[in-house]
Order: sequence, then C-alpha cells, then structure tokens
Amino acid sequence: MNPIKNFFKFLEDKEGKTPPISLKFIYDQESLTPEDLKVEGNLYLQGTKITSLPDNLKVGGSLDLIGSKITSLPNNLKVGSNLSINGTKITSLPNNLYVGGSLDLRNTPITSLPNNLKVGGNLDLKGTKITSLPDNLKIDGYLDLRNTLITSLPDNLYVGSSLYLSETPLARKYTEREIIKMIEGKGGYIDGGLFP
Repeated sequence: MNPIKNFFKFLEDKEGKTPPISLKFIYDQESLTPEDLKVEGNLYLQGTKITSLPDNLKVGGSLDLIGSKITSLPNNLKVGSNLSINGTKITSLPNNLYVGGSLDLRNTPITSLPNNLKVGGNLDLKGTKITSLPDNLKIDGYLDLRNTLITSLPDNLYVGSSLYLSETPLARKYTEREIIKMIEGKGGYIDGGLFP
C-alpha cells in the first residue's frame, strides 16, 4: 500500500476522521465514495494538476476549472451555481449537464453544445470555435457569441437578457432587424437587447 493510502487508512481507523475530499481527488480517486461526490459549497480547481472528475459529481455552489488540466466533464455533473472552464482543453459538454448559474466556455476548443441545454445564468462562448447552437437552447441571462464562427441561430432559442453577436459571420451577413425576425420566425425570444 502506498504512503498516501496508509495515511488515509490511519486517519479513518485510528483517528475516526475522513480524509479531505481534495486530497482524495488528488492522490486516491479510487477511494471516493458516493458521499464524497457532493460538495455543498464551491469547488475551486483552477490551475491544479487534477486531470479528471468522477461521474455523478454534485457541486452546490460554483465549480471553477479555469486553466486546469481537466479535458472532459463527468457524466451527470450538476452545478448549483456557476461553471467556469475558460482556458481548458475541454472539447464537449455531457448531454445531462445541469448549470444553475452562468456557464463560462470562453477560449475553449468547444465546437458544439448538448441538445436542450438550459443555463440558469449567462452563457459565454466568446472566442470558441462553435458554429451552431442546439434547438431549444434556454439561457436565463445573456448569450455572448462574440468572436465565434456562428452562422445561424437555432429553433426555439430563449435568451433572458442580451444577445452579443459582434465579430461573427452571422452579424456580418444580416442586419439587426433580420436577425430579430430570424429568431422570432423560429419560435425564439430575446428579452434584452441584440448587439450585432
């Protein structure tokens, strides 16, 4: 048994203490239990050497992965507040992702989003390689598509605040009025302003 596992066993057997989840994530992911997969508050892994997260992880607050070495998100990930993966190498999001707050995907290699994605806050895709959005996309805050390769908007798009489209092929091709008609014609709605 390696020294870390010996230390964890000592904590549990002799001291009656559970090793901190942060140490389990870093040194002994095999020892994670279902009870470990729920974080009541925020989980900040910005700049850490952690390369993966366990399936079914629930974070009650925010999950910050900015600049981390994580390359994919786990199945059944639920984040009660904000999820930030800005500057990571994550290329896709799981189909069953839940984000109660804002979702920050800036400067990632993401090219698509899962179907029926709902974000409780803002969705920031600035600087991504995304070219289209899924139907039935619901964003309660603003949607930032600046400096993306977006060429069309989906059916039933709902944006609770503003839509930012500057420096996109879509904004270069259509006027503001044409974009609004396109959104409304596809059953969508923008509650705030449109900034082409």
